[in-house]
This record gives sequence, structure tokens and C-alpha cells, in this order.
Amino acid sequence: MIEALIGFAAIFGLALLRVPLAFAMGLVGVVGIGLTRGWQPALASTAQVVYETGFAYTLSVIPLFILMGNFVARAGLAHELFQAAYAFIGHFRGGLAHATVAACAGFGAICGSSIATAATMSKVAYPSMKKLGYSDSLSTGVMAAGGTLGIMIPPSTIMVIYGIITETNIGKLFAAGVIPGVLTALLMMASIVWMTGRDPEHAPAGERTSWPDRWKALRGIWGVVLLVIVVLGGIYGGVFTATEGAGFGAAGAFLFALARRRLTWAVLYQVLVESARTTGMLFTLLIAATMFANFVNFTTMPGDLKDWITHLGLSPTMIIVAMMFIYIVLGTVMEELTMVLLTIPLFFPIVTSLGFDPVWFGVLIVMIVQIGLISPPVGMNLFVLNSLLPNVGLGAIFRGCWPFVVVMIGVLGLLITFPGLSLWLPSLMK
Repeated sequence: MIEALIGFAAIFGLALLRVPLAFAMGLVGVVGIGLTRGWQPALASTAQVVYETGFAYTLSVIPLFILMGNFVARAGLAHELFQAAYAFIGHFRGGLAHATVAACAGFGAICGSSIATAATMSKVAYPSMKKLGYSDSLSTGVMAAGGTLGIMIPPSTIMVIYGIITETNIGKLFAAGVIPGVLTALLMMASIVWMTGRDPEHAPAGERTSWPDRWKALRGIWGVVLLVIVVLGGIYGGVFTATEGAGFGAAGAFLFALARRRLTWAVLYQVLVESARTTGMLFTLLIAATMFANFVNFTTMPGDLKDWITHLGLSPTMIIVAMMFIYIVLGTVMEELTMVLLTIPLFFPIVTSLGFDPVWFGVLIVMIVQIGLISPPVGMNLFVLNSLLPNVGLGAIFRGCWPFVVVMIGVLGLLITFPGLSLWLPSLMK
């Protein structure tokens, strides 16, 4: 166990020296195996991990969903989702904020990235909220929190990575995220009602849209509905696998962007480069995390940690609650994907030994990542908005996100208390 603790300390030390975490994890993993098992096994293990990751068929789902999200963003569907939501609920107090959450949920159903969702909404929703007199804290808080719906409502990059690491069915993970994602969106809207009721001047109502214009706005989002039905419906119905669904989704998004005349050669080049860059980053993190996980598994830490937790005498549910508390604390100081990749090798064997469903635990992990993405001081969505909206201070963004952090912690508690919220839909799959 001492070797593993030294490995964790070395990763944090390298991170403080500004070494990229992927390189830090990979370096510690290789050196750790080399010192404990020998350099020949270390080099052989590294070669095997790189080869198996690069040629794994299941991992092809990652670049395909990333490509699908980028094509959808270029096609301008986010703007039409926002306009459709605003047409129906924009005339209520805080209507623009509600429309932003609804648009984030819809965009998340075809994007799979929290950062991309938040960044897109900053261009689509913020100008309208600013024009109508919304406070910066409420506007940015809604966009940051709504952006996290992109990783709970499937498809989700985090769910794919979790499924691959833990060998959990990705289709069932996608199904498990639907109800928690919708529940989170509804509770976000409820919190907006509460906040705007306390301070109505900072979230005035918009103009009422006529019914003919509402139907016209709905016709503008047929592409989103079609993609969701084809991709997610096909996966849930067992028509094709998650990888095949991602392929259909990427092809459909490409054709849709082409039909709308949004896809010039220059835009296509940008989409491919951006998708390749994001895929390369994720694969580098996966390879490095796998190498470090192999080192940890060679040590006695997983078994020692399991024995220690067992001897605490806590109930299985309290052990899960303790894990979630550790995750929430880590999420305030660590980048979320790295946090998950570092801790899953430790916590997942304990979770399965206690008899919990891996799909249910995967949804808890995604909710933890959602919380971390908007938790000061290192929440990624907060800094994305700060960079895209330089006129808005980071303090205002921090203030705006706290009510939604509380909402997400509440949803996490509901998911722990009522596992059926996550497991009902997967139980219906073939």
C-alpha cells in the first residue's frame, strides 16, 4: 500500500510542477511498475496498453460522438433549441433562464460534452439575457449549470469512459442517465423560480410568443428530434450497439449540417481538427490512467483499502455516501476527468464487492463530475464562461453557480436513496 500512496503523492507533486496530468500519471505508472516488478514488465505493459487502447473497437465510440457534437454545433441547432424553448416559456418570469436550461438539455442529448454545451450557450443565450436585464450572476450560473446536463443526458463522453474502464454496458449507462438528467433539469428550473421570486428585477419576463410562431419554432428542431430518436432509440431498442449508434449519429449530423449549407471546406477542416484534438487528449488520458491503474493493482492498496473500509463497520449505503463526500471535496481542487480516472481503480472494486449495480454507481460518478464542473475554485465550466465572457467577473460567475451546486447535491442524495431512478430504464432494455 505504501508504494501506491507514494505514487499518488508523486502525481500531485508533478501536477504542482505544472506537468500535464496525463504525463504525470503515465510516468508514475511506468516507473512504479518498473521499480516493483522490473523494467521489462513495465515496458511490456506500456506497449500492451498503448496497443490495446489504440485498436479497441469499443473506444471508437468516443471520436464518433465527439464528431457528432461538433457537426451539430456547426449546424446551428443550439440556437434553434433555445428559440423553441423561449417561444413556449420565455414569457414567464425568468423565462430566458428556463429556456437556457431546456436548450442545454436538448443540446446535451446530441452533444455529450459539458464544456461544449456551456460554451455554445454562452453565445446563444447570454446576449438575450443581457439585453433583457438579467444579472450576470444568474445568467452565467444558469449556463454553467445547464451545461453540465450535456454529460448526464446521453450520449455522454464520461459515461463512455466509465463504461470502458469498468466494462459496464454503455447502452445501459445511457439509459440510466435519462431520468436523472431530466430530474436535474426540472429541479434547476425550480431553483430559478425560487431565485427569481426573491429578486424579480434581475430576471424579467420576455415577450409572449404567438401560437403560430411557436409551431414554427418547433419545426426548426426536427433535426434534433430525429437524431435523438435514431441514435438513442436504436441503442435502447437493441437495434445497434453504442458504437454503431455513434456512427449513425455522426453521419446524420454531417448530412444535416451539409443540407443546411453550414459545412464549407474550411468548416469541415475545423470540425475534423477539433474532433481529432479532443480525441487525442482523451485517449492520452485513458492510456496514462490505465498505466497508473495497472501499477496500483500490482500493489496491495485495493485489497488493503477494501479491508479497512469493511472493518469500519459502516453500512454499505454509508460507505457510498462517504465516497461521494470524498469526490465532492476532490472536485473542488482537481480536474474532474482526471479525478475519475485516478479513483475508479480504487473505489469500483469496493462498490461491486458490496453488491451495488455498476450502472447505478456510474450515474453517481457522472453527477459528481457535474458538481465538480461548477464548483469553485477549479470548476471547468466556470473558467470556460469566464474566458468567453471577459466582461463578466469570475466572482459573479462563482456566486451564480452555488444555488445549482446545492440542487445537484440534492439530486445526488435522491439517486443514492432511490436507485430505481437510475435503474428502471436500463431494466427495460433487451
